[in-house]
Amino acid sequence: MTIKQTVIDMPAIARTLSDIHVRAVRTVVEEVHAEGGSATSTPWKIAASYAVLPNPWLGQGTASNLTDYAAYAAPILAKELGGRLIDHLDGAQNIEAFGKAAVVGLEGEIEHGGAFIHTPYFGNLFRELLEGSSIICFSESRAEPSQSLRVPLWHKTAAATRDYYQSMEVHLPDAPHADEIVVMAVAADGPRPHPRIGDRNTDPAVTLAIFEEGS
Repeated sequence: MTIKQTVIDMPAIARTLSDIHVRAVRTVVEEVHAEGGSATSTPWKIAASYAVLPNPWLGQGTASNLTDYAAYAAPILAKELGGRLIDHLDGAQNIEAFGKAAVVGLEGEIEHGGAFIHTPYFGNLFRELLEGSSIICFSESRAEPSQSLRVPLWHKTAAATRDYYQSMEVHLPDAPHADEIVVMAVAADGPRPHPRIGDRNTDPAVTLAIFEEGS
């Protein structure tokens, strides 16, 4: 199949957040200047942007098709949330780590959240916007409003780089309602503060054989 055919075969997509009835969009930025009593070499910035929208699949059963609406709605979520992260972290070129998350309300299935974040309609576009190539690590859950969510991140082009294994805790003050879904994108402009636990490139070979030594 050619690229032109692929584009022609793509379904119609939402062009605005209003098209998919988004209730709210929030962006949270944390700037860390010190950790463990020591100043960071440069301030570490990490940000999350999330949208709250109605769950379009409620009451349709566990055999219902989730792909069609995800293909319609997920691209604008990726574009808008990714764009906000780029704006708050001073450009895609300054973003080094990313992650994503979905939280469904109590009436929804975990799979409903996955339909938004685990397909190319979200992941491919978010990755392209942030100039990444890694698989995007994620969190998914079901929750009542006013809970906190911890979202993992890793390097956008070198996922095995241990210095960039990090997470961000995000409080959701009034979402998701039982019939809603929260879709979230997260990014950071650098590694964890004061990383010093080595990396796969310098690790020794560690296997279960270490328990046999000296026996």
